Amino acid sequence: MAIRNLCVILVTISLSAYSSLSQAPPPPPNSSCNDVFVSYTYNRGRPIPPFDPTNQAYRFESTVTVLNNGRDELKSWRVYVGFRYKERLTSATNAVLADGTPLPGFVGNGTEFVGFPETDLKTAIDTAGDLTQMEVRVELVGTQFGVGAPGIPLPNNLTLVNDGYTCPAATTQGNEMHLCCTRNVSSRPDNNLEDNFLPRQDGDVIIMYDVTRTYENYYWAQVNISNHNPLGRLDNWKLSWEWMNEEFIYAMKGAYPSVVDTRDCIYGRQGQHYLKMDFSQALSCEKLPTIIDLPPTSENDTNLGLFPLCCRNGTILSPTMDPSKSFSVFEMQVFKMPPDLNRSLLIPPQNWKINGTFNSDFECGPPIPVSPSHFSDPNGLPSKRSAVASWQVVCNITHFKDQSPKCCVSFSAFYNDSVVPCSTCACGCNTKPSQTCIANETALLLPYSTLLLPFENRTREALEWARIKRMTVPNPLPCGDSCGVSINWHVLSDYRGGWNARISLFNWGDNAFADWFAAVQLDKAAPGFEKFYSFNGSALPESNNTLFMQGFPNLNYLLAERDGDNPRKDPRVPGIQQSVISFTKKKTPGINVAGEDGFPTKVIFNGEECALPAIRPSSGHKTNAAPFAFVIVLALLFIH
Repeated sequence: MAIRNLCVILVTISLSAYSSLSQAPPPPPNSSCNDVFVSYTYNRGRPIPPFDPTNQAYRFESTVTVLNNGRDELKSWRVYVGFRYKERLTSATNAVLADGTPLPGFVGNGTEFVGFPETDLKTAIDTAGDLTQMEVRVELVGTQFGVGAPGIPLPNNLTLVNDGYTCPAATTQGNEMHLCCTRNVSSRPDNNLEDNFLPRQDGDVIIMYDVTRTYENYYWAQVNISNHNPLGRLDNWKLSWEWMNEEFIYAMKGAYPSVVDTRDCIYGRQGQHYLKMDFSQALSCEKLPTIIDLPPTSENDTNLGLFPLCCRNGTILSPTMDPSKSFSVFEMQVFKMPPDLNRSLLIPPQNWKINGTFNSDFECGPPIPVSPSHFSDPNGLPSKRSAVASWQVVCNITHFKDQSPKCCVSFSAFYNDSVVPCSTCACGCNTKPSQTCIANETALLLPYSTLLLPFENRTREALEWARIKRMTVPNPLPCGDSCGVSINWHVLSDYRGGWNARISLFNWGDNAFADWFAAVQLDKAAPGFEKFYSFNGSALPESNNTLFMQGFPNLNYLLAERDGDNPRKDPRVPGIQQSVISFTKKKTPGINVAGEDGFPTKVIFNGEECALPAIRPSSGHKTNAAPFAFVIVLALLFIH
């Protein structure tokens, strides 16, 4: 009997063990990934005030995990999360947003995360499987709209953004999305790394953050802003970033904060730590400082100037225009706070932004560690000095959907006595409803003489021209173009062996443009370009369809609009620059100048793309080009 009971017990234990084995949980998804595993896990959420059943807000808490199971170190990891529920992110651990958006910030159209302060993920081989060096967990807290329990607000996309990796579509299981990204065979082994650093990238504007000297509680950094866009520039640049660890700027050379403010230091932890420091000599304790360039008059200032390549009044020219003026440099003394008081612990600021007064917006990436920069020896010795550490920030021009151009183009030709003016509201219109003009009506054709008149003084001439030409006139009339700069492209002549055009620049603003430049894209006509007569111009290198132009030395100045000789009765007069351009037809057989071939398909002024009219002058009514030439010449004589 005892033996039978023992057998029953053994069988029961065996069956229980078998049952436990058969019900063992499946291995985690990352166990089958031999490269980079990425996951997004929704942890929890709850409704938050205000309570609105039509647009309810919910708190969400999620985790993004990046695990390097591969053979190669993952440098400067980047992960895209396709948020889609109007998310507003409040906090993120171990990462920042790649586009420089500070938190809290809107991420509802998707966003990219980059590692901070640690940017790299090592391999299990190099760390003996130490997850603290192989893996990063980004804890997210934010607000989303519309998805309450039992719904799960997962993103619509998840991927690794680093170059050299291929990622499949993410797999969704319950409250988690995950995927395994594999390194491309062509990029392994990584022969592009220089001294274990990622290669430097190119972009429209490159910012280098070089630590040149470092001490226990502060360091000196040199900041170099360089323009790499052949048709771009910056005017009155403003540079900003975000300090992440309570750093502050004590001294600078070559630039200056737009606001000198040390209150955050005096009343904050900085003042408690640096008890003997004279904060009246410090420059900026703002978490988000804005830096501006110095005027040329400060170049020899013993306190702020005397720094090479500084003090250019915020102007960074196109490298096509003048390579020696296509960058700006300054240096600053940065004090650190505990627990970062170590000369080898260097953390660059994040969330960089740069813009100018007459320039497109830029989107800047995160600072990426690169091989240390080298500088010429300050004593003139034939040697180079290395930076202690270097980071590169790449900024590219961004055009937003609601962003209006800042300049516009009108077209005219010798074979038509009407000018196709700048489009209605080419540079935007008043957002308030108006009964005085129509924003979506086609602009009226104009006589040549009106090109020299401000828009508000054209009405009488435009109506009379419409009467003469028997054109329909809407009521109310079309609104103006609202542009501070307009450019007229006039086809001046067309003959058997070639043709000529005239380009005229008009400045309707209150500020003059020093060192201006322009470019025109002629898809078919550019190969026949011969010369500019009154501008310093040429075909753009490495382009077969673009002409680049600027004024001659000491004449490269587009004056501001000014009063007429008799302000009581004369209209204001724009600043004007113009030149004739000659073309040959030998290199462009079959070109149709009177069609669209004689007109540019893109026009750029000071780095900004100008709005083009929708139509070209028709060739139905021939006339003489002399009246237009006479008007412009008279205007130039009148101005001088």
